[in-house]
Amino acid sequence: MNKPAVRWFSSTKTSCWTEKQAAGSGTGVANLALTPEKFQTVEGFGGCFNELGYAALRHLPEEDMRKVFYSLFHPDGELKFSICRLPIGASDYALEWYSHNETDGDLNMEHFSIDRDRRYLIPYIKEALKYNPKLQFFASPWSPPTWMKYPKAYNYGTLRWEKEILEAYALYFVKFVQAYREEGITIHQIHVQNEVVADQKFPSCVWTGEQLREFIRDYLGPAFEKHGLDTEIWLGTINGPEPWQEMIKKTTSDYDAYANTVLSDPEAYKYIKGVGYQWAGKYAIQRTVQSYPELRYMQTENECGDGNNTWDYAKYVFNLFRHYFVNGVNSYIYWNMVLEPKGRSTWGWEQNSMITVDPMAKKAILNPEFYVMKHFSHFVSLGSRRIGLIGPWTGNAVAFEKPDGTKVVVIANPFSDARTLRLSDGTVTHSFELEPESFNTIVLER
Repeated sequence: MNKPAVRWFSSTKTSCWTEKQAAGSGTGVANLALTPEKFQTVEGFGGCFNELGYAALRHLPEEDMRKVFYSLFHPDGELKFSICRLPIGASDYALEWYSHNETDGDLNMEHFSIDRDRRYLIPYIKEALKYNPKLQFFASPWSPPTWMKYPKAYNYGTLRWEKEILEAYALYFVKFVQAYREEGITIHQIHVQNEVVADQKFPSCVWTGEQLREFIRDYLGPAFEKHGLDTEIWLGTINGPEPWQEMIKKTTSDYDAYANTVLSDPEAYKYIKGVGYQWAGKYAIQRTVQSYPELRYMQTENECGDGNNTWDYAKYVFNLFRHYFVNGVNSYIYWNMVLEPKGRSTWGWEQNSMITVDPMAKKAILNPEFYVMKHFSHFVSLGSRRIGLIGPWTGNAVAFEKPDGTKVVVIANPFSDARTLRLSDGTVTHSFELEPESFNTIVLER
């Protein structure tokens, strides 16, 4: 039996991922139409491997844990993740803070070790690789080793800007890539620092654009060349100051202070394959893509909410997906894939996750943002191209064309009443009655 030419999946607060029938075709004037324009290529979707996520998963019975991994990572699963993030040392969702070398003054990295990762992160990653052996990884530190910082602490502070420290820190990245390779895990990209503007009570380190430029140009790039690493160097992850922050007054803009400062230097630029943005980086993505369209782009950390996993916050997250894709990213990465209820970090912040594991009931719960991700990642496969849209619904939608010619439209109805979508594919206008406050994925098969 032939598959239907049009497939439509809808999610509301009370009913997620329901397959529905289009209302009909050929009636009324289209209020959304596909155009022949083609834009960036999709490189995938994913999430971040964190210690607290693995701790949550281990509450599940073995069969239920396998179902979660299949759902997240298998090419035939629900989310089909293909590129994921991991921390270099402790993220703010580690069980405790650590780096891979806390031996003071070890400039040659003789005491570098990933032993701690073998307890939590590496088993988590290797289990995912069983479901998708082609899964790719990018990694970034939240903090350098404490003896490389001023003040000497995981939280707050900056990197000591001394030649021997900078050389040692570049070697730290080299050792990380090599150590993971020995574990059978390829690190495909290195992003120099998580949230370069974040001066936080959790592991963090503030960088200026000038510092990023110098470190990549004079230390990290040459170190990767010297050691024959083919791991890509990315300018990331750039969060940028929020518009309301005092720091914004001290910079021309987040784009000029970071991406433009680094990429406009030819010697730094030659080492950089892409730019990773998150949080307030959303204000700089458009100008960066316009200025450097030849590079690749990634939304590196989905904004995390407050641990309540509400439908209203999922609507906000849907708009983040759309914003980043229409402004040129090739991939979109969620933050914590799995957490316990309320998603409390070791430093007290409660955050959302796609999946909540109840340790008492030993049960996995799919949260609203799981379905936001599914509306994009389930059908928008690797190699898809974003395509153009025109019409009044354009501000609520984004469209893609898969390598086989299938077209996928992801659209939200933000209103509290049902609205009619009349979608033209260039030859036929299809009609859909979009439920109030719903997410929808429409697949137009060849």
